[in-house]
Amino acid sequence: MPTRISTDGKPVLTMPGAATLPEAAATMRAAVYRGSGRVDVEAIPVPEIGAGEILVQVETCGICHTDLKKIAYDLLEPPRVYGHETAGIVAAVGSAVKRFRRGDCVVVFHHIPCGECFYCHRKLFAQCPVYKKVGVTAGFEPAGGGFAQYVRVMDWIVERGVEKIPEGVSFDQACFVEPVNTCLKGFKQIDPQPEDTVAILGQGPIGLIFTMMAVRTGSRVIVTDSMASRRGLALSFGVQEAFNPMDESLEARMKSMTGGRGADLVIVAASAPGIVQQAVACSRPGARILLFAQTSHQERIEVSGADVCVAERAIFGSYSASVDLQKESADLVFRGALPVQDLITHRVTLNDIHSGIERALHPDEVSLKIVVQPQR
Repeated sequence: MPTRISTDGKPVLTMPGAATLPEAAATMRAAVYRGSGRVDVEAIPVPEIGAGEILVQVETCGICHTDLKKIAYDLLEPPRVYGHETAGIVAAVGSAVKRFRRGDCVVVFHHIPCGECFYCHRKLFAQCPVYKKVGVTAGFEPAGGGFAQYVRVMDWIVERGVEKIPEGVSFDQACFVEPVNTCLKGFKQIDPQPEDTVAILGQGPIGLIFTMMAVRTGSRVIVTDSMASRRGLALSFGVQEAFNPMDESLEARMKSMTGGRGADLVIVAASAPGIVQQAVACSRPGARILLFAQTSHQERIEVSGADVCVAERAIFGSYSASVDLQKESADLVFRGALPVQDLITHRVTLNDIHSGIERALHPDEVSLKIVVQPQR
């Protein structure tokens, strides 16, 4: 009989496609954003689904900094239920749904493009008007909904934005499919080659996913982070050097490792004052610099025009996921090519989500990736 790994790490017996779930209750627990940085754990109605939709029982949802920014800076009108790195079990299916059945274990993307517009034809999916619509909700204005016990997955997401989780893959591991997709999209744009020296600035969960990818290419990888524990983890993944970004000799040490030139490629995987300027200073003329964490309209970047123009550097951005990379990113996670589960340091219940949010907003040496397990 097949096995499935539960959220507590213990194997449980399942039958493929079997209706092993209890019927969803009329109400559920959810962490509801109420404005002014406030999140309340409340009982709200379980979402109703339409003919082309599915209801997913959320087993694990990662806490992502994009959601934290929306909460901390009140970027969107309340009420909303955030959380978009969602893995769970199909609890109900609409009458028109053919690909999924009750009991399927799945990961859910909350954005899917139309495939037909000006931006989709140019593979700029995150700029598609349909992509900007959120297609997964726990209620209220759609906002991902993963910080709740159930989510409603709308029809255009069901069609192209849901991936089945293979047997033997835990929900904790599977919830990384969406963030891995976002990193893979940027990684393919910067395209490291074995002869390249790649500098990755910031070794939080996203920076470490980039590090895992870069090491696999055979490139020489150098990373920076202010926390010794994160530098140590990066070294265990195979990077050549891990520096403290506050080290005043960082630029000189980078150049001494590259024949006086600087890094060929730089990935900026954190947001901090001066980090883009540091990326330029550590890179060689002609280098390519990927901005991945600079998502705030309030953030301002000042670099010398000559450092870009005369030195022929290219600075570019990458944002959100690519539907074209959905299968590839799922495969990287499901077959264990990237040891993403090593990044999880804390698992919290919905009732404990405030401590999870606080720890994610103010990380320390022992915290890295924090996930919510709403069924506990």
